[in-house]
Amino acid sequence: MAFQLIAGDPSLDFINTLDWRFGDKQPEDLLKNYDDLLRFSEQSKLVTPKQTRQLRRLAGARSAAEALQHCRDLREAMAEIFYARLDGRDSSVEARITLERYVKGARLRQKLNWKQSPRLEWEWPPVENDAELPLWALAMSASDLMTSDTVRRVRACDNAECRWLFLDTSKNHTRRWCDMKICGNRMKARRFKAQRKG
Repeated sequence: MAFQLIAGDPSLDFINTLDWRFGDKQPEDLLKNYDDLLRFSEQSKLVTPKQTRQLRRLAGARSAAEALQHCRDLREAMAEIFYARLDGRDSSVEARITLERYVKGARLRQKLNWKQSPRLEWEWPPVENDAELPLWALAMSASDLMTSDTVRRVRACDNAECRWLFLDTSKNHTRRWCDMKICGNRMKARRFKAQRKG
């Protein structure tokens, strides 16, 4: 199953993997296991197909389970920070500490690639069997977004039960829905129904 990557940024798409977090029903975690995390990371181009194959083959069950839990912790810290900003409130200290811990941990594992010319690039060392690679990549993706001017374009879907996050890159910065075909049409249908009843 392919993930719906509608946000325009991997860290926002990652937050959206806890679906219906604001609905009346129980939220649905789209990352049910480590394999889902690997599929999401590869589809988001945070890890390569080769790295995915190696991690799938070599990561132990315990380290995979721990990596998945750490990624979920990171996801919820990121969600708290972004939604707090959009709602005009301060994010929790715990969320900030969690994010900073994972970003610092990821930063320590990066190395400069001196073979690149003319400019250097940060890269991950060979980590064929380190289950935490998706965590590091997601932490750095979040850090890159949060420290850029692009963060000002982060919006939440107008469907109060959905509120998936996305970058508003529309010409007039008026995008309202995570996906017009999904929430946009659904909310238009609700309004139309309400108008007919009224």
